[in-house]
Amino acid sequence: MNERTLKPGPCAPHVVVRALAAILLACPLAAAAPAAAAPTSPSLPSLAPPSPSEYTTSTLCPPPTPGYSGCLGLRLFAHRPLAHPGARAVAPAAPATATQATTSSGLVEGVPPGAAVERTTPVEGSLAPSDVRGAYGLTGATPPTPQTIALVDAYDAPTIASDLEVFSARFGLPACNEANGCLRKVNQRGARSPLPPSGGPEERGWAQETATDVEVAHGVCPACRILLVEAESNANSSLYAAELTAAALGANEISNSWGGEEPSVENRAFDHPGVVITASAGDNGYLDWLSGKASSAAEYPASSPHVIAVGGTRLKLNATSRAWERETVWNDGGWRNGLPEGFGAGGGGCSASFAADAWQQSVADWSTVGCGSGRAVADVSADADPYTGVAVYDSTEYEGSRGWAMIGGTSVAAPIVASAFALAGGSHGVAYPAQTLYENEHAASTTLHDITAGSNGECHRRVSPETGEARCTAEELARSCSGQAICLAGPGYDGASGVGTPAGINALLPPGEHVGEAPGGEAPALSGISSSGSGSAGGSSSGGSPQAPASSTGATSSGSAAGVTPSANVTPAVSASPPRVLVIGALRLTRAARAATAHPSMRLSQLTFAFDASAAARVRVVLAKLVHVRGRVRWQTVAGPSTFLAKRGGQTHRMRGTRTLAAGRYSIELTVAGGSTRSLAFGVG
Repeated sequence: MNERTLKPGPCAPHVVVRALAAILLACPLAAAAPAAAAPTSPSLPSLAPPSPSEYTTSTLCPPPTPGYSGCLGLRLFAHRPLAHPGARAVAPAAPATATQATTSSGLVEGVPPGAAVERTTPVEGSLAPSDVRGAYGLTGATPPTPQTIALVDAYDAPTIASDLEVFSARFGLPACNEANGCLRKVNQRGARSPLPPSGGPEERGWAQETATDVEVAHGVCPACRILLVEAESNANSSLYAAELTAAALGANEISNSWGGEEPSVENRAFDHPGVVITASAGDNGYLDWLSGKASSAAEYPASSPHVIAVGGTRLKLNATSRAWERETVWNDGGWRNGLPEGFGAGGGGCSASFAADAWQQSVADWSTVGCGSGRAVADVSADADPYTGVAVYDSTEYEGSRGWAMIGGTSVAAPIVASAFALAGGSHGVAYPAQTLYENEHAASTTLHDITAGSNGECHRRVSPETGEARCTAEELARSCSGQAICLAGPGYDGASGVGTPAGINALLPPGEHVGEAPGGEAPALSGISSSGSGSAGGSSSGGSPQAPASSTGATSSGSAAGVTPSANVTPAVSASPPRVLVIGALRLTRAARAATAHPSMRLSQLTFAFDASAAARVRVVLAKLVHVRGRVRWQTVAGPSTFLAKRGGQTHRMRGTRTLAAGRYSIELTVAGGSTRSLAFGVG
């Protein structure tokens, strides 16, 4: 079963699941309704959390070997046969003698050996979609423009269409199927057939991973279209091909709930400017210490500088209002008799191959992180602890059971964040939307839950039998990362939780475009990326050095964005006088320019960008490239500065020149004297 704890015995510990009274399902535990049936009216059940010492977790996928990636889902399992309501045995095809169910599969007694146990009601204590949306301030939000969320997984999930129907009916969500255009399933080449293999033990684990990804995405963003791209196997070559297909088919957001060893060079599969790409940070703690084979670098693709790396938390909801109450860094790991034990911990660490983006190095406490100029994982976090996991329905038999399950792991966190971005309308023209999160951490910190407690570092004590969590002190946990913030939560940015977790859709919008704010607001520039030329990513610039592009600081929208209902965390719009200075907003590359960036021979004259201006004024434009000089990262001007007259309203402008742009990362910066500065990062080649 590949359990992540010792099985109970005369000398083995029972790990206790903590009280989950605060996070019960938002619906009564009735049998799953058929797709055509009317959804059950949501109501709060009586508080009846699982009994202590009855549960452990199992990985959905085995550890990957070199050249392969493993999925990052964890399923809650029972230690021993339990007579749970709503659990029944599914008889095998061949006759068998009735005996007690095995430990790995048993939820009821007296079932034939080899029979699968089917759970027909959600596991009590698992989170419903409404719980997830409420926790992160997403209730009532709808995408302002049509959004397609792509989920990239390995192998075929043969029952995903019918499973999604059961899930949607159970939680009162709109139907999402191929007939209504909501669901689309293709292979790694983008064709509907032939689909990858299914049915093997590893393939069934990936099928449950796929069910988790698809159902979490639909649960968080019911109005979004779902694109499922199935790779032929979990080989990196297949998964990377599927990633390219997801982008080619027009996905606005791509979620990756898998990871493996970090390569020495970036793969182009994850470099798609303007597309929100999330990647799970891992389930084995800082540098994979819980696996027993510590790594020297963070997992990939989470460590890619082009993606949003998503770490894990343990979420607690208020028992009465079911609103967010607190979160801590997820760490359910420890050591016993010289071996790691436990149920997982949020991944993370420094990259050994990639430099940190300028916006990451600009956080106020970057010097305490411990990565030097290297990329730090994670960027942001969401619920991942299996003991505060989500309800998932999968009718594909997995390790002796099928039906409803309680699933955790950073494979839950990644689609939560991708779907939250979809609710906010996607990237909003930001080439690599991780930048948006760091801008909000600096300029609008109330849009994020700052996770200040916990660590994903190594704990050499046994797991707590009362809570299931690591019971080392913060100082003990931080020893594995030499006391640096890369594995220890604290105020502001830290590697264990990133910038925090979303507290409404404004966390996913550039500061100048927040919903429900008075017009004319302006966010300050991030330190180290100012427009004065006195700072640069990775260190201060010397005299005569090109200035570093400023971070996004400009326009705010007046009132709500079209199609978006502000959540309870969003302040309603108030009337205000027009801005007294020019504000630039919605800076983006045109469609033709985005297409041209795919080629390393892109001409400067092909670089056309669009933006909005609150008034007519002269605008200064600078194009810079991210370069590495003596181990440091800095922006080097390649075109400009030049000025042009901007009119009021939406408009486009073309860079002038005959030179070609070599492959790399670039930034356009627009500045108005006495007004705002706006920058946009993108990749070429």
